[in-house]
Amino acid sequence: MRAALAGLLGRRARLRWVHLLLGGALLMPYYLLTNTVLSVFLPTTNVFMNPSVRWQFGALLLALPPAAVTALHPLARPLEGGAARALLVLPADGPAGGPARTWAARGRTALWYALHLLAGGLVSGMSLAAPPAALVLLALPVLGRPWRTHDVAWLHVFDGPGAALAPLAGAALLALIVVTSWAVGALLAACAPVLLGPTAAERLAASERRARELALRNRLARELHDSVGHALSAVTLQAGAARRLLESDPAFVRQALEAIEETTRAAVGELDTVLGLLREDGTAQHSPTPCLTDLDGLLERTRAAGGTVEATVPAGLGNVPPHVSREAYRIVQEGLANALRHAGPVPVRLLITTDDDHVEVTMANPLGPGSSRRRGGGRGLPGIAERARLLRGSASWGADGDGWRLAVRLPLRGDAR
Repeated sequence: MRAALAGLLGRRARLRWVHLLLGGALLMPYYLLTNTVLSVFLPTTNVFMNPSVRWQFGALLLALPPAAVTALHPLARPLEGGAARALLVLPADGPAGGPARTWAARGRTALWYALHLLAGGLVSGMSLAAPPAALVLLALPVLGRPWRTHDVAWLHVFDGPGAALAPLAGAALLALIVVTSWAVGALLAACAPVLLGPTAAERLAASERRARELALRNRLARELHDSVGHALSAVTLQAGAARRLLESDPAFVRQALEAIEETTRAAVGELDTVLGLLREDGTAQHSPTPCLTDLDGLLERTRAAGGTVEATVPAGLGNVPPHVSREAYRIVQEGLANALRHAGPVPVRLLITTDDDHVEVTMANPLGPGSSRRRGGGRGLPGIAERARLLRGSASWGADGDGWRLAVRLPLRGDAR
């Protein structure tokens, strides 16, 4: 019982009642305009003073079409949606927050506005007229005979013995107001997400926008992992080698420091390129993204970190399509970083082959002493697989005898997915 009363008289029910009163207030200009027009076309009838319920309901219904027309404005949806979220106690992601840009969205908003005004007009009328009548009924046994014989038709029902039932009728009338307000408020709360929510086209556009954002985030994560991760791995090995040989081989230390400087400078340039993805236009404005024609610098930095790279690279890599060349460079970069990170300064064999349709990257290295104690996030190989998949290519890796082998095949034709 207490839960039922809380539902009928609680904060949510009171806010929804206020929302209905707001609908009744918004209805009044259209209602008065309709009555004015009716008085012009029906000069013998004073519709403003006509007590007929038929006339009043007729004027109310005739006021809804012009109200719906005004709700076709694009800004009607965010205004009504904000009121619905606040007063109908709806989740923030229920009604759409933006203007109605399509006619389908505008039509649904107009339907909602007409429903809001119709429900608000009915509940507002009840809230204004019923409480005084209920108070008269509650006090009727105490007010005496003059009130019972007053020329009010419905009061004659309670003349004589019926006066004892007047307080019950008054209480029932107040309860009817509460129950009606609760039921109509619940109905509007159920209709709001449907009529004020995004249309199918808007949901599709939002999904596509979300997919683009996720793709951009994934690309940014891959670029940061491959470029910065490779640089950090190389710098770590170079710094460790320099520390160990600081006293015995100053020339090597000098060379290692120069390699660290060059590696970090290149990493800063690539980081600037990657962060360019975060700009509004989604493009880098400074350093160009490295591609297969920049492999020589990558291989030199890897060798300076202590690794041995035996590369077989064909001529004419500049003819590889730019988007394929960029992804292939990152794949080689991540493969070298994995070898340095997990196997140490071991010899790496790199083979790149091209034909009219594909470019293939194959990397192989022996398993170093520390390769069994692999640590880290393990995102490099899945990143390589994702790069290949986006280009409709393939990637495979795994143990190959006493070593590790990575093979990637990328098509030269066709756009990335």
